[in-house]
Amino acid sequence: MNASDLGFLLQLEQVIAARRAEGGDKSYTARLFSAGPARIAQKVGEEGVELALASVTAERDKVVSEAADLLYHLLVLLQARETGLAEVVAELERRHK
Repeated sequence: MNASDLGFLLQLEQVIAARRAEGGDKSYTARLFSAGPARIAQKVGEEGVELALASVTAERDKVVSEAADLLYHLLVLLQARETGLAEVVAELERRHK
């Protein structure tokens, strides 16, 4: 993995923000925002549980798939809370020092 791979997460944040701004029900992302923060938080919880279960019972491909689902829903949750990945990374950096 290199920095450009991680750059895709920043690009995905921008796509999520655009879908939020567009609203409506044309995209899954927009529908999540319409459902509200409780539903988004519920999805993060569901995906976290699915990843945890896959990590002990499933093949590697399933773990990767569930981790991708969790990261996507986490980015949606962060956007709903008016924050972003950069703030999370800054907190991790602060803890590392």
